[in-house]
Amino acid sequence: MTNGAIIISQRLNLFPDPPPEIICMPQSLAQILLHIVFSTKSRYKFLGDPDVRQQMHAYLTTVFRTYESPSLEVGGAADHIHALCSLSKTLSVAELIEDVKKASSKWIKTKGGLLTKFHWQSGYGAFSVSPSQVAAVRRYIQNQDQHHRRITFQEEFRRILKKHGVAYNERYLWD
Repeated sequence: MTNGAIIISQRLNLFPDPPPEIICMPQSLAQILLHIVFSTKSRYKFLGDPDVRQQMHAYLTTVFRTYESPSLEVGGAADHIHALCSLSKTLSVAELIEDVKKASSKWIKTKGGLLTKFHWQSGYGAFSVSPSQVAAVRRYIQNQDQHHRRITFQEEFRRILKKHGVAYNERYLWD
């Protein structure tokens, strides 16, 4: 605005000061907890070696933190991972997962051997978690080895989808 416009707007009271009882919130705040699940391509057991799996989980923890989405728990099995994290207020779910998968895939390929062929599946599952359910989801992630003695990743993923009321087409669920 030019000085003349400011003077006119002040005289006409076009931009009045807010009443003192209105408190402005100068920041954006969010608490969005996510349970994220994704598999290796074709459920290949790239993470079958416990040392490789542990390294991947530790690396994923670092990557989530790098994207301002700190993980509360990372775990999984030989062919998939589960992560419980707090979503950054500046990223979409899709952006976060794409960046996490890309960074971790690139990193694990540097380990050599068969891992140079490592790929994550193209899809993922992301589910909201109530703060009251954090402890239960953490336990669930921590007990993946025991859990997968009884059911496959595909059975587990279908159960999670059903529990959260997510409609899906089996034909496009796996790659």
